[in-house]
Amino acid sequence: MLIFENIKLALNGLLSNKLRSLLTMLGIIIGIGSVIAIMTVSSSLTTSITDTFAEMGANNVTVGVKQKSEQQETRSNGMKFGKSNKQVSLDEEDRITDDMIEQVKKQFSSQIDSISLSESAGSGTVKSGENSANVSLTGINTGYFDANDITLLAGRYLTDQDVDGKKSVIMVSNKVVENMFDGDNDAALGQKINVDIDNVYYSFYIVGVYEYDEDADSFSSDSDEDVTTTAYLPITSSKEKFHTDDGYEQFTIVTASTVSSVTDFAESVENYMNLNDYAQNEDYEISSSTMSSMTSSMNEMIGTVSIAIAFIAGISLLVGGIGVMNIMLVSITERTKEIGIRKALGAKNKAIKQQFLIESVVLCLVGGIIGILIGILFGFILGKVAMLVINSYYSDYAGYIIMNVHPSVLAIILSVCFSMLIGVFFGSYPAKKAAKMEVIDALRYE
Repeated sequence: MLIFENIKLALNGLLSNKLRSLLTMLGIIIGIGSVIAIMTVSSSLTTSITDTFAEMGANNVTVGVKQKSEQQETRSNGMKFGKSNKQVSLDEEDRITDDMIEQVKKQFSSQIDSISLSESAGSGTVKSGENSANVSLTGINTGYFDANDITLLAGRYLTDQDVDGKKSVIMVSNKVVENMFDGDNDAALGQKINVDIDNVYYSFYIVGVYEYDEDADSFSSDSDEDVTTTAYLPITSSKEKFHTDDGYEQFTIVTASTVSSVTDFAESVENYMNLNDYAQNEDYEISSSTMSSMTSSMNEMIGTVSIAIAFIAGISLLVGGIGVMNIMLVSITERTKEIGIRKALGAKNKAIKQQFLIESVVLCLVGGIIGILIGILFGFILGKVAMLVINSYYSDYAGYIIMNVHPSVLAIILSVCFSMLIGVFFGSYPAKKAAKMEVIDALRYE
């Protein structure tokens, strides 16, 4: 009963000095709020990134051409100097060829399920009478469907026969079908469409309709009618029709289930191609990356920011704790006579100590609860900002990473406990000081 009475007295004290109480709790509020916000964002981002990249193909390896960044030349005197990193255009002879890819497939045949190839062929408009649809043409091989999650709604996927025969066939999204064929997927199959690219028309026959994923598609528009969706055609047809360079800037390997370490495999492929295909190339080399490395990179960045903010939050909590100690000492001074009267009426040192200790805990606990509520609010705001930053930094994956912000339950529980701990720690000294007061001195205090 005495504990509840002390809690009631503590709350009445907070309400009677609202401004002083708020200023005292400010450090606690900022510290706890920062912890809640950053842990909410960090946990949500980490989970979202891991899940998203797992769906995109955590075991996929992207192999591409990049300009050499560390080059040296040796002068006649033996001195070594770094060459200037001037931009060098990627010529056709610098690109990855079909022969190189075939050699990789032979060298690592037991570790490769399939290889995905893709190449942009430009954007245009499909027109038929008053109906139109915007498309971005992408040439692909059949391995592309192994590396990417594409849901077929009608018809079929592109086949090896389509690729080998350089057929004029195409897969379109259900958005194109909605604009051109009143949403009838089956009616769209076999239809001839003409794609206008820079006032040049290219004809294709629709063989498949896939489901448009608004979250995964990086194209944007103001309305469903104007949305630009990807249309897939055989990569051989793309190169023939649009006269693009032979070879590729990059390709994706879908690893076999027997591969124990995707990172080690990626490094092996990179070393193999650099030694066999790019050893004599002065300007370019092969670089590999994995979804797991992307995930690690992002999570490392998130972790670094989290530690920095947590450090700042720790300082705020320390300042807040000192503020609590200070205000409790002031409160003891103001209530010296009250302490003397209670002791004169028979109150023991333990009861006096308990009273002021509970007041300190209640002060910190109320500040902690306010901080939690503010932290949850700012967690949602910071989560949205973080997504904008990450999607701009990793622009190739913009739209894929979707984050659902949820308050960290663990952070909330820890914050409540920590608030009480601060109250006990910084309230102990003032409580002990109040308990040790002599009755006569307390009653004489003016």
